[in-house]
Amino acid sequence: MSDKTVSTTIDARGVATVTLNNPDKRNAFDDAIIRQLREAFEGLGADEAVRVVVLASTGKHFSAGADLGYMQRMAHYDYGHNLRDAEGLAGMLRTLYELPKPSIARVQGAAFGGAVGLVSCCDMAVAESGAIFSLSEVRIGMVPATISPYVIRAIGERQARRWFLTGERFDARRAQAMGLVHEVVAADALDQAVEDLVAALLQSGPAAVAAAKDLISAVAGAPISAELVEDTCARIAHIRVSEEGQEGLKAFLEKRSPNWVGD
Repeated sequence: MSDKTVSTTIDARGVATVTLNNPDKRNAFDDAIIRQLREAFEGLGADEAVRVVVLASTGKHFSAGADLGYMQRMAHYDYGHNLRDAEGLAGMLRTLYELPKPSIARVQGAAFGGAVGLVSCCDMAVAESGAIFSLSEVRIGMVPATISPYVIRAIGERQARRWFLTGERFDARRAQAMGLVHEVVAADALDQAVEDLVAALLQSGPAAVAAAKDLISAVAGAPISAELVEDTCARIAHIRVSEEGQEGLKAFLEKRSPNWVGD
């Protein structure tokens, strides 16, 4: 997929990069860009050749969140139109969150409002040390509603009670401390930090990675019940007898690389 504001590339390793390309507007998004992102994520999720997805952007900023013109347009819509629009954003975020491939957010500059939702939906996030974040919706009389399930999962309820309510800006180190991003690096080391994560992910079995993502969703927050224990037993039994599981165990015992690891 190639577009003026959203592009997707896939390299020979199966590493896909989805790029917001609207730097003149600080990569702010509107309903059209939201649709393009969802289409990109849906396509990559269904593509067996894709192993990793990187979410990036061009220019100085990751994303300023919703585009001003888009918000002005929505202000003149009735409740029904606003509900459908919110459902479009929520659907895109959920598609990214449930992507059966590991995802990495590459964050530079500003990541405001809905952009924090995009970061939270990715499995991993790397930010340059100069990155600035804000859940600024309350500053204009709004709430970060559609992104809230993912942001709260990332930073926790206690942190949300401050940053959702004040709309304050916070830096990359604070974002790391509260769990929003995993690594903070110098700007000139950002690409290498993302590549290091990509390289680590490519060592893992593709089916195992997808299964691990599903496992996290099933177990996180669930009570440790007999049903949960039985489910985890069934999951490991299933993957042990799978083609990939058998190859992984055989490669380990034979002291060689499994067949999903490239040269």
